[in-house]
This record gives sequence, structure tokens and C-alpha cells, in this order.
Amino acid sequence: QVHPVESGGGLVQAGGSLTLSCAESGRTFDAYDMGWFRQAPGKEREFVAAISWKGDSAYYSDSVKGRFTISRDNAKNTVWLKMNNLKPEDTAMYYCAAHGGSNWYKGIVSEYDYWGQGTQVTVSS
Repeated sequence: QVHPVESGGGLVQAGGSLTLSCAESGRTFDAYDMGWFRQAPGKEREFVAAISWKGDSAYYSDSVKGRFTISRDNAKNTVWLKMNNLKPEDTAMYYCAAHGGSNWYKGIVSEYDYWGQGTQVTVSS
């Protein structure tokens, strides 16, 4: 099992940048595909970005493409989500999740086996 722990959230002005981290202190992430999701109050949890276990493939939702970058360093057991040009609509709780199966529908919440507790990102206008 893996137990993702998110950090790096906070308050930022529109147009600013923020980098979220997802780490595991014990079991490594190197065998898991990893995803970032977000959820605003009263809304469904939505896909943001994902990266394959090797780190050779990355995927983004249309709403963040060109602004966000997902990366990982398996030696450091860490996944990052760098968020640039933040908008108020990006305000949400951001969750890191791990997928350990052989088949991966990366944008679907139910595909992920392990979830972190979330870190809040608030973008002011």
C-alpha cells in the first residue's frame, strides 16, 4: 500500500504560481501511476493531471493544459504539480491519488486505489 500526503497549498493571487507536492514516507510510488484531482465545494471531484509510473507520459485536463505541469522523481518518492497563471476557478481542494492496476483510465476517480487527505488551493482575484 501507499499513503499519499499532499502539501504546498495556500493562498495566491490570480496570475501567480504554486507548486503542490505529493509524498510517501514509506512505500515508494515507483510502481504506481499518479494523478491529481481537485474538488470545489458543491462540485464533483474532477481530473487535473496524471503521470505514468515511469514518468514518461503525462496527461492534463483541458482546463489546466498549458498552465499546470505534473512531474515525478521516483528516487525522491515525490510527485509535483506546478501550477502557473492561476485563476480563481482553480480554487479547490487538491488531492493526490495512486493507481496500482495494470489498466489505467487516468481521468476517472474510481480507478485510483489510494488517496491523500488533500491540500487547499485558494486563488484570489
